[in-house]
Amino acid sequence: MDSSSLSTLLESAEVQAFATGFPTTLAHLGVTLALLAVGAILYALFTPWKEIALIREGNAAAAVAFSGVLIGLAIPLAVSLSVSTSLKDIALWGAATVVLQLLAFRIVDLLLTGLPQRIREGEVAAAVLLVGAKLSTALILAAALTG
Repeated sequence: MDSSSLSTLLESAEVQAFATGFPTTLAHLGVTLALLAVGAILYALFTPWKEIALIREGNAAAAVAFSGVLIGLAIPLAVSLSVSTSLKDIALWGAATVVLQLLAFRIVDLLLTGLPQRIREGEVAAAVLLVGAKLSTALILAAALTG
């Protein structure tokens, strides 16, 4: 490839669009991943059981339950990211999504009484039920974001 064809390639509309859009994509991704991390940390801090400690001890039920939390937070955040048009939009809707999802998770935890103890004891069936409830709320919240 000679220098004139390389120059033509670099000046193409596709390469220019990529050069302009890629930094924006990285910024949007960064904000969304930060919101996911904040949501996961807040959930871990406010749950009645300490899933991270249980996971470190090898508790599979806690790992399943916390995986459901991560996916449950990611689903509405992904939809928020797809319908937002700016970093401010992503931050506002993403933060609202995290707050609403954490509230929904807390309600699910309260309604499904006895599950925390069963998860502490390593009962995977309880964790799977909890994941199902949390993913259901995540999907409904994600749909609400699209109007």
